Order: sequence, then C-alpha cells, then structure tokens
Amino acid sequence: MSQKIREMMTRQPVTVSAAAPVREAAQAMRDHDIGDVLVTDDGRLLGLLTDRDLVVRVLAEGDGDGRTAGDVCTRDVTSVSSDIDVDQAADMMRVRALRRLPVVDQDRLVGIVSLGDLAEEKDPASALGRISAASPNR
Repeated sequence: MSQKIREMMTRQPVTVSAAAPVREAAQAMRDHDIGDVLVTDDGRLLGLLTDRDLVVRVLAEGDGDGRTAGDVCTRDVTSVSSDIDVDQAADMMRVRALRRLPVVDQDRLVGIVSLGDLAEEKDPASALGRISAASPNR
C-alpha cells in the first residue's frame, strides 16, 4: 500500500492572516526558523509568502509600510488533498518545480509538505535528505 501525504505532512503549518502586516509574517518566519508562511482567511488557504517574496516584493520596492501578507503573497498556489500518494505529490512537485505543497481538505488548510520532507522520508541518504534532517543553525 502506498504512503499518503497525510502520513508525512507537517500538521498545523505556520499561518498568517491575509490582513497581517508583512512584518508579522517575517517575524513568524524568524520565530519558527522557516522560509515561508501560508496566508489564510478563516482557515482557507489564500496564498504562500516566502522570505524571497518579502525581499523582492517588499524590501526591494521600498514600500513595506502598510503592506499586508495578502498584498504580497503568491496567490496561485498548487495544493493537494491529504489522501494523495506521496509519489504523486513528489511527481507534481518535480514537474511544477515546487518546493512546498500545501495540503487542503474540503477547502480547509490541514498541512504542508516540503521538498525537504520528501527527501528526508524517501531518500534520507541523499544530500537534501541529510541537510533536511540536520538541526538548524542558530
């Protein structure tokens, strides 16, 4: 029997409200030592905001004051349901060059899986698998 994405996804991913100031999103990334947050509205996925988005869409433009996570997040986000096979999710990530894949069931955000999660689970001896399993630098 094939492994389902629900078995390896991160449950309760870090989220921010679409109305949250971009500074709050950046602080959440710092506090959780992650490179992205999911942008939600009442538990529904609206978008994905990465540290790179903050640099390119906010800092480089010099207009962070008054901007919200909803203003600068990527809204066209590919997601999967929790009952998809891990191999199918990995293929989707490969074909679409995705590093992160939100997991949504019945229009509600339930988790996220990253490229590192897949490498750690499916190929732990690979360079990415070993890097993903290592403790973060502080």
